[in-house]
Amino acid sequence: MENSLLIGLSRQTALRNQLNVVANNLANMNTTGYKAQRLMFEEYLMPVAEATSFQEQDQNYSYVLDYGASSNFDAGATTMTGNTFDVALGSEGWFAIQTPDGEKYTRNGAFHLDSTGQLVTADGRPVLGEAGPLTFGTEDADITIAEDGTISSALGVRGRLKVVQFANPQTLTRIGDNLFAGNDPLPADDIRVVQGAIERSNVQGVTEVTRMIEITRNYTTVSKMMADGDELLKKAIDRLGSVQA
Repeated sequence: MENSLLIGLSRQTALRNQLNVVANNLANMNTTGYKAQRLMFEEYLMPVAEATSFQEQDQNYSYVLDYGASSNFDAGATTMTGNTFDVALGSEGWFAIQTPDGEKYTRNGAFHLDSTGQLVTADGRPVLGEAGPLTFGTEDADITIAEDGTISSALGVRGRLKVVQFANPQTLTRIGDNLFAGNDPLPADDIRVVQGAIERSNVQGVTEVTRMIEITRNYTTVSKMMADGDELLKKAIDRLGSVQA
């Protein structure tokens, strides 16, 4: 294939991946604590070993490479729900969650008690306190959660939510279900837990729709460029064939 077609193909692939990221953001506009993603690109230069296979004038082409996605960790809007076990973080930090694969982290504080009285996430994973999972009995009335995460009831202090932070949140890995995996968590400083509230997704719908329109237009432009290049190549081959005949 001609270099222009290869360049166009690399751009199409990057745009498709970018569109998938935007579509996923839009699908999670109403997901509690969701953090929007952005795809990152870089210029990919032809390796020297491969470049020597081309004529000199064709050796300086570069291609589009999507090398990863970054997350926007800005806080989403806080919405009051009035539910006793709903909590939002009005500060940096992550709630610690127990999973079969070890401790994971989330900003989704839509918690509730399961049938055994254990504090769990919406999908049933235990929420961790500083001393482990948090469990409440039938006599634990008038439950309150202080700004520092301390949970109290009529029986006294029942524990404290485990809230951690990371030196570089961009090193966190998304593992699905609005959970992140990370190494070397640190106790969060100056946390502010808001009881009876949840943190909304930080996806900006208008921004994402605008970006989707822009991606679609760019894809159409690249497709036309490739079609024109393919047509020129066909004409060149036909002309070469007629000359040789």
